[in-house]
Amino acid sequence: MDMIDPFGRTITYLRVSVTDRCDFRCTYCMAENMSFLPKNDLLSLEELDRLCTVFIEKGVRKLRLTGGEPLVRKNIMSLVRQLSRHLKSGALEELTLTTNGSQLSRFAAELADCGVNRINVSLDTLNAEKFHAVTRWGRIDKVMEGIDAAQAAGLKVKLNVVALKDFNEAELPEMIIWAHSRGMDLTIIETMPMGEIDADRSDQYLPLSLLRASLERQFALTDIPHKTGGPARYVHVAETGGKLGFITPMTHNFCESCNRIRLTCTGTLYMCLGREDAADLREKLRASEGNELVADAVDEAISRKPKGHDFVIDRRTNRPSVSRHMSVTGG
Repeated sequence: MDMIDPFGRTITYLRVSVTDRCDFRCTYCMAENMSFLPKNDLLSLEELDRLCTVFIEKGVRKLRLTGGEPLVRKNIMSLVRQLSRHLKSGALEELTLTTNGSQLSRFAAELADCGVNRINVSLDTLNAEKFHAVTRWGRIDKVMEGIDAAQAAGLKVKLNVVALKDFNEAELPEMIIWAHSRGMDLTIIETMPMGEIDADRSDQYLPLSLLRASLERQFALTDIPHKTGGPARYVHVAETGGKLGFITPMTHNFCESCNRIRLTCTGTLYMCLGREDAADLREKLRASEGNELVADAVDEAISRKPKGHDFVIDRRTNRPSVSRHMSVTGG
C-alpha cells in the first residue's frame, strides 16, 4: 500500500532523527546552551525500529538516519543492525545516514557491515580554526579520521557544506577540488531560517545564485539531470570530473517533487521541513501492541502533506520561519 499525498506524490523517503543531541554546537543550527529533550520523551530504539518498519511496509524505500548527531545515540548500531534486515529482505533499497563525522572512525566498518553503502558528512570548512569556530566544540582532525575510515570501509562519502557569507565562500573552490580529488561529491546548501540561534541569519545568508556565478569564473559547470530523490540540483565540474549539488530552499523552491517525510526522535511526523504541521505517532505507538493505530495516523498525516514550504529570512523581525531547531527534525 503506497503512501500518496494530496498532490499525487508517492512518499518513498523517510528521514528519522534518532536523537536531538549532538557533540557539536554549529552556530547556524543550535544555540550554545541547548536544552535537550528529557530521555523519557524519546522513542526507545525498539520503538524507532517499530515505527520505521511501519513506514517500510507502507512503501518507504529509502531511510536516512539523522540527528542531532545520530552516532551519539547510545547503542545506535543495534538499531542500524535491526533495520538492515529490511535491506536483506529487499523491502528497503537504501539505509543511510547524515553525520558530522566525529564518531565515524569508531563506526564506519560496522555501518558498512550492516549494508550502509553511502553516507553524508556535514563539513563547512577545511580550516581547523574556522571549523572550531563554526562548530564551537568540534575538532577537524577527528572528522578527517572519520572520513578516512569511511572510505577505507568502502562507504561512498558525500560532503554537505552550508554556504555562510563571509565565512566559507572564498574557500569553496578549494573544498570542491579537495572533495572531488578524493572521489567525494559535494553539495552546497543555503542556510535556512529555523530555530532561535545566537547569530543573525540575514548576515549569514548567501544566495546560491550569486555563489554559482562566482564559481563559474573558475570552473566550467554543466547542468546534469542526476537525481538522488532529494532537493539538490547537480552540475558536472569539468576541471575536477566530479559532481556538485546545490540545495536552494530560499532562492528556488523544490517542493513539487518532494517525496519525503521526517520523523523526530519523539515520534512526531513532519510532512514538511518548513512547516509546523505535524502528527504525534508516539502516543499511538504506546497505546497498543499492534501497529494499526500508528498506520491509520500515518495515512491521516500524509493526507495533510502541503504542496510546499514558506521559508523566508525576514530582516524586519529577524525571527525564524520555523521555531524548532534544525537539530530537532534532522536537517
